[in-house]
Amino acid sequence: MTTTRVLPAEWAPQSAVMLTWPHAGTDWSDILDDVEPVFMAIAQAVLARENLIISCEHVVRLQDLERELAAFARAEGLPGRVIAIPAPANDTWARDHGPITVVTDDGPQLLDFRFNAWGGKFPWEKDDALNQHLHNAGSFGSTPMSAVDCILEGGSIESDGAGTVMTTSECLLTPSRNPSLDRGAIENLLTETLGARRVLWLNHGFLAGDDTDSHIDTLARFCAEDHICYVTCPDPTDEHYRALAAMEEELQQFRQADGRPYKLTPLPWPDAIHDDEGHRLPATYANFLIINGAVLLPVYDVPQDAEAIEVLKGLFPERTIVPINCRPLIHQHGSLHCVTMQFPAGAVTP
Repeated sequence: MTTTRVLPAEWAPQSAVMLTWPHAGTDWSDILDDVEPVFMAIAQAVLARENLIISCEHVVRLQDLERELAAFARAEGLPGRVIAIPAPANDTWARDHGPITVVTDDGPQLLDFRFNAWGGKFPWEKDDALNQHLHNAGSFGSTPMSAVDCILEGGSIESDGAGTVMTTSECLLTPSRNPSLDRGAIENLLTETLGARRVLWLNHGFLAGDDTDSHIDTLARFCAEDHICYVTCPDPTDEHYRALAAMEEELQQFRQADGRPYKLTPLPWPDAIHDDEGHRLPATYANFLIINGAVLLPVYDVPQDAEAIEVLKGLFPERTIVPINCRPLIHQHGSLHCVTMQFPAGAVTP
């Protein structure tokens, strides 16, 4: 008998969130003092609502973190437990090197897709082996994990929890990931591994400074089965204007499984942020993380932050919106959702 499977929506009940902690051996070394408080704010917000898995290559730093976070959780009477595992890693983008969890007739199953740093852009060997390290160490309890011999990053897919997966052709069809797989083969892969019954492809949209080849989680997100929020650029002189306008037109043409159009909510467009060399950085409010009872929203110390908070309150009225200043994160070309990976209820059983 065929086992049914589904990729849960992010708003489904969760058991844990994973963080791969930055350290001096990563590209964060020059701004470690700026970026660690961002990770700490995410960690504390998670522990207030569910378990937290952290790994770090530097064992002494990890031990200090475990003590500090466990003491914080006890002092605040928080429900979350800290699961700290020493493990080598090239970088900190858990969304893309972490396991993807599906729910089957037999319970949750972790899928360990291969990771090659967004098409071989950076070193990746440690990141590609990280999930096996964590699984061997018992981070996920008794939940089984299966290796999948294809490249797939968590930030490249969005699920409504009911069989629809949304993605971008710019990312999933890039030859440097799975050169032997065309669009049809990719759809078959998503069906076989994630239980997708429909795939919605966006062919337009990008963010300057993004290394991921237009990950969907920087551009458009499900906030309910019938509702998508997305980035839009109101400035005709901005380099993003035409591509994001074309993406908006595509979203307007998308239909739900029953044929109805989606509710669509545009997100604010933050002021341009540049690094010291003048390169534009990929600030986006779409890179939020939904957890139990809350949404962790990246903000960037720009005037549009306040509007973004209000928009998210409207999208998730039953959840607390927790703004976290992620301006340090975008200096390495990602944001809040990119450094996290959630696990549905039952997947992490410490």
